[in-house]
Amino acid sequence: MLLSIIKIVALLYVALCGLLYFFQEKLIYFPVKYGKDYRFKFGQKFEEISIKIPDNLLLNALLFKAEKPKGVIYYLHGNAGSLASWGIVAEIYTDLQYDVFMLDYRGFGKSEGKIKSQEQFYQDVQTAYDLLKTRYDESQIIVLGYSIGTGPATKLAAENRPNRLILQAPYYSVTELMRRRLPIIPTFILKYKFETYQYLPKCTMPVVIFHCEQDEIIDYESSVKLHQWLKPTDKAIILKGQSHNGMSTHPQYMSEIRQVLR
Repeated sequence: MLLSIIKIVALLYVALCGLLYFFQEKLIYFPVKYGKDYRFKFGQKFEEISIKIPDNLLLNALLFKAEKPKGVIYYLHGNAGSLASWGIVAEIYTDLQYDVFMLDYRGFGKSEGKIKSQEQFYQDVQTAYDLLKTRYDESQIIVLGYSIGTGPATKLAAENRPNRLILQAPYYSVTELMRRRLPIIPTFILKYKFETYQYLPKCTMPVVIFHCEQDEIIDYESSVKLHQWLKPTDKAIILKGQSHNGMSTHPQYMSEIRQVLR
């Protein structure tokens, strides 16, 4: 009887791991999808851009315009929603006289296709960066990643030459995050490892990390671990009394980002 129970539990465990492997995109990404005729509405100037990626799909992006831009912020958003909701934060940076370029990942908003691999994700982000370089000198580009966007943002910065890298609520790696959240699940099944720590030492530009003291999604110990890979001139700022969502409008963040971008 005991042996039968052990076999059943083992089979259920293997089946669970199999389901997690084949359907992990649905557990990581929560896109809001819109049709091609959807019209964005924001209270500031913006341009809608279609980006053709190597497999002939189109990704949707928005470029928000400042009055007298000092440069552009390439904003890699989190794992849920779409540009329709993320675009609201652009005003924080356009008020500081920076254009803001936001990309919707595959399957998000009006972007075509589906995310199927980490390499594909990285390639899409790089393709959009290459387009941005045709409009701005690379020394004017600031890469900013939020939550799931921090890993790809760090790799992008490490392999290019932007002016600065800003990370909001970064993880050490998704592997390490899952190991703490779901220790019974083997990490080798993860297709999306997003190893921020691997690329951070290769970032020669100034780096600023923001993390919330009460972050319930990616606890701020992740940024503490990343601190060992920062240069002496880099900064790590903890936002007091703030959870994961809404950190961009936190008064301390607003004050600090003004200093960073002045």
